[in-house]
Amino acid sequence: MNTNPILAEALRGGSVESMHRGAFAVVDADGALHGAAGDIERPIFPRSAVKLLQALPLVESGAADRWQLSDEELALACASHGGEPRHTQAAAAMLAKAGVDAAALECGAHWPYRDVTQREMAARGETPTALHNNCSGKHAGFVCLGCLMAEQSGARDRRAFLRGYVTPDHPVMREVTAALQSTTGWDLARSPVGTDGCSIPTHSIPLRHLALAFARAGTGIGLRDGQARASKRLRAAVAKAPFMVAGSGRFDTRVMERLGERVFCKVGAEGVYCAALPEAGLGVAIKIDDGNNARAAEVVMAALIERLVRLDDAERSFVHGLADLPLSNWNGLEVGRLRATLPD
Repeated sequence: MNTNPILAEALRGGSVESMHRGAFAVVDADGALHGAAGDIERPIFPRSAVKLLQALPLVESGAADRWQLSDEELALACASHGGEPRHTQAAAAMLAKAGVDAAALECGAHWPYRDVTQREMAARGETPTALHNNCSGKHAGFVCLGCLMAEQSGARDRRAFLRGYVTPDHPVMREVTAALQSTTGWDLARSPVGTDGCSIPTHSIPLRHLALAFARAGTGIGLRDGQARASKRLRAAVAKAPFMVAGSGRFDTRVMERLGERVFCKVGAEGVYCAALPEAGLGVAIKIDDGNNARAAEVVMAALIERLVRLDDAERSFVHGLADLPLSNWNGLEVGRLRATLPD
């Protein structure tokens, strides 16, 4: 029987029409629990919510410096972007700096998330490439890491070294997996492993340990020196270029544009959200049971940010508006509300 509490609900005519159960954990870098609801010990697949952690080897290895990656490009390495031109151009630039092109990407192709970009491409008779994949920045980061590893190993054929970098036993993915294990403190061999939408392994990890990893990433406490420096650099890059992490109108971009380095938040598929709150010294991890993101995970994350982050009046109003927002029909009439219902 599901004992997770209701964390978000939709109202129509003043009555609850639907509801979303889930769990969340708020943890500090020493592992102390500062808030929780539901089952935070059950391993869940974090999906794209852990891209910050997966990007740590890109910086710690020296690859970001070797290929002179910009703040926008480092932010893109942490992104689930909308496939807008700035995103695809930055991904292509990352690859070019490492001496390869989009053919090196093994994430697959899909249409951009943003409708306007889709229509513009269709009008020009264009079809999507791997650069439009929402994970192309993360994969470009993996490729940059792999190109440095190929160079250091003396490999003559860089493309041959990169081939299969998405598989668990490839040197690139071993570094990424090691970063996940060391930051979360969770033995990944203990839990199921699946394949993510972009073809890399996705390891199941409890919410408590995901929140711990983000508290560590936000403070540097509990990380080795190289990881702490890498996390600080990535978070600073995202704060300078939050558009690259998501895109026009997207929750992560809007929140980080407004709150800067006080919040790093990142959505994952199937109702997962993680955040580092450096000033508060806390990490947050959320899982919505039914996998709903925009209708549930976002309002829950907004409510937790409102509760945990230092905000002025204008900022509080902005964040509250993301945690309790009107629902409108196609005529623009307000027909209900969507709101977080966090336990006290």
